[in-house]
Amino acid sequence: MPPPPRPPQRDLTPLAIGAGVVAGAVIGATIADYRNQRQEVVEGGRTVYTEPDRIIIRDPGGQEYVRGNDLYRFRYGARDIRTFSEGGETRTVVIRPDGSEVITVVGPDGSLLRRIRRDPGGREIVIIDNSYRDPRSVGGFYVDVPPPVVNIPYDRYIVDAEEASPDVIYATMEAPPVQRIERRYTLDEIRYSPNVRMQMPSIDVNTINFETGSWTIPPDQVARLQVIADGLNRAIQRNPREVFLIEGHTDAVGNDVDNLSLSDRRAQAAAELLTQQFGVPAENLTSQGYGKQYLKEQTDGPSRINRRVTVRRITPLLNGGTASLPPPPPGTAPPR
Repeated sequence: MPPPPRPPQRDLTPLAIGAGVVAGAVIGATIADYRNQRQEVVEGGRTVYTEPDRIIIRDPGGQEYVRGNDLYRFRYGARDIRTFSEGGETRTVVIRPDGSEVITVVGPDGSLLRRIRRDPGGREIVIIDNSYRDPRSVGGFYVDVPPPVVNIPYDRYIVDAEEASPDVIYATMEAPPVQRIERRYTLDEIRYSPNVRMQMPSIDVNTINFETGSWTIPPDQVARLQVIADGLNRAIQRNPREVFLIEGHTDAVGNDVDNLSLSDRRAQAAAELLTQQFGVPAENLTSQGYGKQYLKEQTDGPSRINRRVTVRRITPLLNGGTASLPPPPPGTAPPR
């Protein structure tokens, strides 16, 4: 799968605390603004739609995916951002005011290899290690596994943030997989393989609502993310290697390409606000849009319920089920 577009250098400059940027775009922008900038090419039977900050791929079989870039989120509050090449890899180092660093390492093809946090004393924690490839994986990024067997109550498997208590939300952010994890998965395998993701409980953040065609979270709804942010910060404080996937969704109105781009921007907007307003470390979050693939309300018409984001802990999937153990000493890579 092609890598997402690398952010232009102007977007890899530090973003001051308090700057009002959401999802790498001007607040108030809509999907129509990006539709007009979209370029379409056919490569080897695939159709690739390129926007300034992400790509959408349609495979010959009709499956569609969107790829964005987490680097946009890391610049918030940074003191400096440096990019350099080393041994065929490209490293982007985000330096924060306290001297800590977030290091993103990508391979020659632009794919993420590692994400590392280095504290001011030089000690490192590997948050994501994509350099390992499980010998049981069979090429590509889609993993065909059976749906998980879920033996926990449905309301604890898919948690409704509007109705759940803070304790339930936090418990979900530390909950184990619903079944044994057979191996480690790469971040792309998790993003693009629904039955892999479904091995982990999730939280539907239905306390915030998006207008049709928009990814902006209204200012009067921002405070509703507080309980989600509190749970994330508490979980990350307990284990600094935790990784959470913020998933974006749309209703069924509009075309598939627009909806994939829109949903990805919604996920990124939520992740950005969690960092900018509530101090959730950006490096412990990743985001992905799924368009209209996972409707909660089965309707082809407008649906506020379907225009939502979801939070899912994916650490056990990245680490092969070992993430419930205490975090390793600083500088230690995840078990292989």
